[in-house]
Amino acid sequence: MSGDAAQDPLDREAGGEPPASDPPGAGSAEGSGESGFPEVDDPEAARADALAAEPGGVRGVTEVRKPSTIGGMVYLGVLGGALAGIGVAATGAWRNGVSWLAIALIAAAAARLVLPDPDAGMLRVRSKLLDVVILVGTGIALLSLVATIPNQPG
Repeated sequence: MSGDAAQDPLDREAGGEPPASDPPGAGSAEGSGESGFPEVDDPEAARADALAAEPGGVRGVTEVRKPSTIGGMVYLGVLGGALAGIGVAATGAWRNGVSWLAIALIAAAAARLVLPDPDAGMLRVRSKLLDVVILVGTGIALLSLVATIPNQPG
């Protein structure tokens, strides 16, 4: 095999010879390395500059966002109810706590059912039907456990 046959065809000019040099104006920007990207002395400083230059960059990370949809508010209410139920269950009244959790899930299902998709916020995970079926099914399963588990002696 000759040296030309082993050379990548994309690296050759039309005549089959490798280019002597890049034409003026071709290639990468001034100050760029062989990769075509600008050379950076301090990558961390460059990253901080890039984040600060972007809309919502560094300042966007520190700002607290409020729910922008009614579904976001409903989600926070459901989350509060679920956490309250877990807290009640942790204190020893597990039937009441699990009931609170189940009711919160069923309320989330009802909200997901009536809210349109753009307004559902974080309640919208899958299709509306699947979300409602999973939430109602889990809520009913928890309520049935509360009703069927016998009291423990002691």
